[in-house]
Amino acid sequence: MGSPISGTMAEVFLQHLEHIYIRPFIETKHILFYTPYIDDILIIYDTESTNHDYLTQYTNTMHANLQFNPTLESNGCINFLKLTIIRRNTHIKIDIYRKPTTADTTIHFTSIHPNEHKLAAYRYHIERMLTLPLKTVQQKREWSTILHIAQQNGFPPTVIHKLRHQIEHKTKHPTLHDSKNKKWAAFTYISLQICRVTNIFRNANIRIAYKCRNTIANLIKPPRDHQ
Repeated sequence: MGSPISGTMAEVFLQHLEHIYIRPFIETKHILFYTPYIDDILIIYDTESTNHDYLTQYTNTMHANLQFNPTLESNGCINFLKLTIIRRNTHIKIDIYRKPTTADTTIHFTSIHPNEHKLAAYRYHIERMLTLPLKTVQQKREWSTILHIAQQNGFPPTVIHKLRHQIEHKTKHPTLHDSKNKKWAAFTYISLQICRVTNIFRNANIRIAYKCRNTIANLIKPPRDHQ
């Protein structure tokens, strides 16, 4: 848990280190590209000016409590976040990367959660597949992976195919929304009847959000008057 300000302080501290130790390498073109994301950093450096051994030794002297473990490019490929970056002589390609420890577990189809919650993970996977500049073979492979994950979690293929169709239609026919005038209403999700109630608001300028009360925390929480 910790203090809410801890994240901000960590960001200030890391930016200070980058300004003192990394910025000179960027200004002298030893490092051509540097982008951090939380504890992952992607660095492109000039091999004629420096090498990874020197960069590793240098960065490990920045602070006694910080140690960098570099992962080097292999056969022109390197994994960064959820992408595989493939370097070629004339261009750069990307592919979707999943860590070996990635668990293909989502909210099960038979769960009482709202459909919006159950489909959120698949909406993310499908939108990523459709928006990234993937080759046809890569996109087909990713689509097969998405269908496999859905099958493992009890989803009928028709549900995932319908979701993809909706996303593709929305991408090709975007609608303009005035977010400033949008109002939200939150409903406690109990049963399918709640969806019938919220359908009343479909044609209104009100967005619907669902929240669940049947969580483990609420089920095992003792009564307020419990001593």
